[in-house]
Amino acid sequence: MSKFIDRINQLARKVPTWVVYLLLTLPVALLLFQLVSGGLGVDPAKRFEHETGELSLKLIVLGLAITPLRKFLKLNLFKFRRAVGVMSFVYVSVHLFAWVLIDMNLRWAQMYEDIWKRPYITIGMFAFVLMIPLAVTSNNLSLRKMGAATWRKLHKLVYPIAVLGGVHYIMVQKVWETEPMVYLAVILALLATRIKWAPKARTAPGV
Repeated sequence: MSKFIDRINQLARKVPTWVVYLLLTLPVALLLFQLVSGGLGVDPAKRFEHETGELSLKLIVLGLAITPLRKFLKLNLFKFRRAVGVMSFVYVSVHLFAWVLIDMNLRWAQMYEDIWKRPYITIGMFAFVLMIPLAVTSNNLSLRKMGAATWRKLHKLVYPIAVLGGVHYIMVQKVWETEPMVYLAVILALLATRIKWAPKARTAPGV
């Protein structure tokens, strides 16, 4: 197992980050092609929204998994974490724009009403807003200007974002389905690996 992990780590060191960006762009390119060519079924707008939203959530989960993978399996994909995070924002942006342009057809009054009256939209929009500062500061210049400690604190917003994304996915289904529940369970499990459990205080003899 360790030899297999070592080989993956060696390969990862050789792969440029731009390759990951390119690979992660392919799914949305395929979806756009299917959208314009009629390959997304009877309700292409809904299918496109669903697929882009789920892809964003998958990338958020993958980003959360990178630290535990390094910690427990010694699998080091850390150099790709920024690319994964940025592309998760790209996908959620496409997801939002599809809702605004295709589903709602720029009916701003209706959109405003839905954001406040439909909890799953409220939660999804809140998660998107939280992602904006992370996307804007996902660069070396921001890291230098903010300082590593402040930058890391800001980027811990990904934790509530992930939970909100999981809850949004569950609620948008309108019925209880297994897949969204699995996503949320995985998110919570990945967050649990980051908890630093305080060691039990030893009781002094005779106390």
